[in-house]
Amino acid sequence: MTEFLLHLTLIAYILATAGFLVNLITLRKDVEKFATYFLWAGLFIHTLSILLRWMSSGHPPIVSFHEVFSFLAWALCLAFLLFQMGHKLKALGAFISPIITLVTILSVIQPKKILPLPPVLQSYWLPIHASISLISYALLTMSFCISIMYLIQERQIKKKRLGAIFKRLPSLQTLDTMAEKCLKIGFPFLTLGIITGSIWAEKAWGAYWSWDPKETWSLITWLLYAALLHQRLTVGWRGKRSAYMTIIGFLALLFTFIGVTYFLPGAHSYAS
Repeated sequence: MTEFLLHLTLIAYILATAGFLVNLITLRKDVEKFATYFLWAGLFIHTLSILLRWMSSGHPPIVSFHEVFSFLAWALCLAFLLFQMGHKLKALGAFISPIITLVTILSVIQPKKILPLPPVLQSYWLPIHASISLISYALLTMSFCISIMYLIQERQIKKKRLGAIFKRLPSLQTLDTMAEKCLKIGFPFLTLGIITGSIWAEKAWGAYWSWDPKETWSLITWLLYAALLHQRLTVGWRGKRSAYMTIIGFLALLFTFIGVTYFLPGAHSYAS
C-alpha cells in the first residue's frame, strides 16, 4: 500500500512540475493554480505513505535510502508550499518542483524492504537528529534554487538581453532577500542537526566527535554556510558572490548527504 501511495505521489509531483514549467512559459495563472493543487495533493498522499510506512516498520521511516529520499522530498514540498503562502515567489515552483520529483524518483527506485533497526539506531535521537537534518537540507535546497534564479536574471540584465524569462523572474533584490531568508532559517536547523548528532554519537559510541567522514563533511558544509552568513551579515555580501557561495555550500551539502555514504564509508554507512 505504501508503494502504491508513493507512486501516486510521484504522479502528482510530475503533473505539478509540468504545470509550473508551462506557467513559466505561458504565465497562465490557472495553470499555476492547478500545479499548486497537484503539489498539495501529492503532499497529502505522501504524508499518508510515510505514516503507513512508520506503522508497518515500527520506527520512524528515515533510515534506508528509500525512506530518507522520501522524507526529503516530503520536506522539500512542505517547505516550498509554506514559503509560497508567505512570499508568493511564483517562478520558484518551476525550479524546486523538478527537484522534488527527482528526489521522489530516487526514493521509488531504491530497495523498499523493511529491515530490523541496527542497535545503534534504536534511539529516540533517530527521529530528532534525522528530521532536523533533512529539514535543513530542504531549506538550503530552496536557497540554492533561488540563487540559480538570481544568476539567470543577473546574466540577462548584464548582457542587456531582457528575454521572455526576464519578465517571469522577480527582481534581483527580491531574489537575494528570499535566498537570505532561506539561509537564515536553514542554517540554524543545520546547526541543530550537527549538535543532536553529536549528542547521539556520545550516547551510542561514547564520544561526541570521532572525525568520521560524515561528521567531517558535515563540519565542512557548516563552515561554508557559516562563512556565507557571516559575510552577508557583517561585510554586506550580496548578489552574485553570495549566490555562488550558496551554490558551493549546496554542493558540499549534496556530497555530505549522498557522496560520503557511497565513497567514504564509515560509521554512518549503515543505511541502504
